[in-house]
Amino acid sequence: MSLCIVTAGKTLTLAVSLFTLSWTHSVEKTGWQEDWRVTVTGLQLLQARVKGSGAGMEPGDGAVLRHGWWEWQPQLPPQQHLLLAASGATGEGWNLCAPGQACLRLAEVADEPVALSFCEPDQEAKPAL
Repeated sequence: MSLCIVTAGKTLTLAVSLFTLSWTHSVEKTGWQEDWRVTVTGLQLLQARVKGSGAGMEPGDGAVLRHGWWEWQPQLPPQQHLLLAASGATGEGWNLCAPGQACLRLAEVADEPVALSFCEPDQEAKPAL
């Protein structure tokens, strides 16, 4: 499986089947993490974690507190793409980490949206960033 990361008209292809997105909520300044699987039907959200709660940061149904993080398994169908945008209010963007690879910083600037999706076989042959 491969994950396509598109920003500013350029595509980066990562040969991964699992990845974690993490970021800091712009109002609550609280950490949020999501574990995703890359599948041919789309990106499947496996688990979400939030370090506390607050405005727009409510833990999901069935959340359990583990090591200071509320964890739960969201019931969301596979997503064809994820659009990551930065508000500029946190001073940082998104972290994308995959097993065995260096983490990437994405959408650090407010006008730099980034799209994540499953790479179609013909996309995998395109040059990476």
